Amino acid sequence: MLATIIRDKDSVDQTKEYLDELEFLAHTASIQTVRRFTQRLDHPSSRFYFGTGKLEEIKAYVNENKIDYIIFDDELSPSQMRNIEKEVGCSVLDRTGLILDIFAERAQTAYAKTQVELAQYQYLLPRLTGMWTHLERQRGGIKMRGPGESQLETDRRIVLEKISKLKEQLAKIDRQMAAQRNTRNRMVRVSLVGYTNVGKSTLMNLLSKSEILAENKLFATLDTTVRKVVIENTAFLLSDTVGFIRKLPTQLIEAFKSTLEEVRESDILLHVVDISHPHFNDQIKVVNNTLKDIGAGDKPVFMVFNKIDAYTYQEYDEFSLEEKTAKNYTLEELEQSWMSNENSPCIFISATEKIQIDKLRNSLYKMVSEVYAARYPFTRY
Repeated sequence: MLATIIRDKDSVDQTKEYLDELEFLAHTASIQTVRRFTQRLDHPSSRFYFGTGKLEEIKAYVNENKIDYIIFDDELSPSQMRNIEKEVGCSVLDRTGLILDIFAERAQTAYAKTQVELAQYQYLLPRLTGMWTHLERQRGGIKMRGPGESQLETDRRIVLEKISKLKEQLAKIDRQMAAQRNTRNRMVRVSLVGYTNVGKSTLMNLLSKSEILAENKLFATLDTTVRKVVIENTAFLLSDTVGFIRKLPTQLIEAFKSTLEEVRESDILLHVVDISHPHFNDQIKVVNNTLKDIGAGDKPVFMVFNKIDAYTYQEYDEFSLEEKTAKNYTLEELEQSWMSNENSPCIFISATEKIQIDKLRNSLYKMVSEVYAARYPFTRY
């Protein structure tokens, strides 16, 4: 079951899109959703998130349908989680906890697993109080277990020690990865960035002729993958990084700082956008804000609008009271609009149908060649 509040600035259509994304996250974590609950509020209740009337409605539905989880599209405070669970009688999971569980499930390498484990412990620390009864799993995410509230202080000390050890392990790996990056400094580095599930890995496979996992799931890629790409006589390094998402937990940004270091040290960013998504403009803003947060907001960006084969145009009703949005423009109109924006060089492609890929390769060749020419003006590369 999904739940969220509708703030004054949010439209019903926008809230539906947010809950669609939350449902996709739930399905990625192998959770089936059955109903959505919303309430229009200026801000969440500090005690129960929802108002008491809405909470009673949720409680009645939970009891009638034997619901296992309520998933909230916000990060809840520890007291909110405890109060809701006590009142409603089922486990509560917030957006941050759900994303952490997905990362834990999809982490493959020891490095990614260590990063996710650190983020989980940082999320867990302020939520220790009241999370468990002795030797029983009462609540706390899909995979979190603990020894019991009676040992709260012991738990807190153990968690703090674990966080310290994990940070030491990551620091050691960070130094090794920094040394590896230094050995590649002579080559131009290009990074694929974008919202999760926009087709970055599929595009990576096309450009580098590799076999990286590409699924129609959120966060299919957690580890940064680097491949050497040669176009005509010019070689460069292309990296595929973890996808960004709205309300990306701060714990993950901190834990994955070395993974994101590849983005910060890149010469060119290929910002991949799912043009078929009805709110792709909002996703662009999320990615741009995340790039600023990690210190990569000033990098040269080439916009790659992917999935043009799946784009659908909806004719705008001039007599409608609704505002005209991106979906009310034809693909040609959108392309002309972005092409006329001198600050955003761009291209419209389909990675799955291999449309405009040769043109993308030519554009990449020119950009990479310009970086080489500026860096080594008297050297043939």
